[in-house]
Amino acid sequence: MVELARAVADPPRVLLLDEPASGLPAPEREQLAAVVRRLAEEEGCAVLLVEHDVAFVMDLCTRVVVLDLGAVLAEGTPAEVAYLGTS
Repeated sequence: MVELARAVADPPRVLLLDEPASGLPAPEREQLAAVVRRLAEEEGCAVLLVEHDVAFVMDLCTRVVVLDLGAVLAEGTPAEVAYLGTS
């Protein structure tokens, strides 16, 4: 959260986040998601998020691109790519 606060001290137009939820417990992931969502919705900040926590991504993002070794496997809204990772 400190790194995120530092990154947005002077509101950016684009925010790049690499695995921001890695190792965070659920309450802190939810808090992080709320902050990122507010930046995007209220401040108009574009957010590029690289994350392996699929639930976090699907809850937070409006557009998802799924990559495998640089190849695009799926692209669209979370609902459009939701089938990935299900059995």
